[in-house]
Amino acid sequence: MEQINDIQVVPCTSSNYLKPFRVHYSQNGTKKSWDFMRTHDSVSVLIFNTTSHCFVLVKQFRPAVYMCEWERTKPNAPDSSEQVAEEKEGAAAVGGGETPPGSVGMTYELCAGLVDKADLSLEEIARQEVLEECGYDVPVAKLRRITSYRSGVGVTGAKQTMFYAEVSDENCVGEGGGEPQEGELIEVVKVPLHEAMTFAYDESIPKTMGVIFSFIWFHNNMSPKYKISTNV
Repeated sequence: MEQINDIQVVPCTSSNYLKPFRVHYSQNGTKKSWDFMRTHDSVSVLIFNTTSHCFVLVKQFRPAVYMCEWERTKPNAPDSSEQVAEEKEGAAAVGGGETPPGSVGMTYELCAGLVDKADLSLEEIARQEVLEECGYDVPVAKLRRITSYRSGVGVTGAKQTMFYAEVSDENCVGEGGGEPQEGELIEVVKVPLHEAMTFAYDESIPKTMGVIFSFIWFHNNMSPKYKISTNV
């Protein structure tokens, strides 16, 4: 999973997942402009296995994270004139020293997916993602809605709806791993309950804000019910 090579950055002229725009507007009499991306809304699911008392997360390679880390650590980043010239030629250079290991682009996340099926409810999409990515068959009625919020408000403003699902080993009907035909390569990761908050606040472990928030939510709302400790 972490063998990343043959990297090339090219202009994105069309995409099924995002579209760039620039909006011009006036706010309190001052003219302004802002660049943003139109993207799909999404769902995410905090999965707790009641058999093993662990959270079920997914680990996958995120090119955006990888490239940001590369740019941050490169000794000689190209200036703007060089970047413009490269983009006109159809590709941007990503060299300048050794490439970082693929591990810098790996992130721990909640099971999640895009809201791109108009005939399915949010709960049905969430159920489908849990089955595809993590291998658990969870009835829609067992999904508890936690909340919804805006993500990437400076760039996308898309809405993500978060759910909570309790599973057991009996619900496991497959290995998960995502849909290879959609380019997904996902590793299912289990985080023991007693290590959850240490995991959440460990800055050396790359993770999304959804993981941190959902672990805190569980501690505040579910731990008292089960009389179990999340090691806070």
